[in-house]
Amino acid sequence: MKKLANQLAELCGAVIADIEKVETNKAAAARVRKATLEIAKVGKEFRKASIAAAKK
Repeated sequence: MKKLANQLAELCGAVIADIEKVETNKAAAARVRKATLEIAKVGKEFRKASIAAAKK
């Protein structure tokens, strides 16, 4: 679960860095859109792992 949390933090950091560039850089906007999809995917995995850990 810690691995997933670190992965989420890394993805969020990447999005924050690119958000500042979105207005002037179309490629940055594309990276942000792609990263948000990945954040959602990893977030769902984290939620499943969290629920499984809570049941133990």
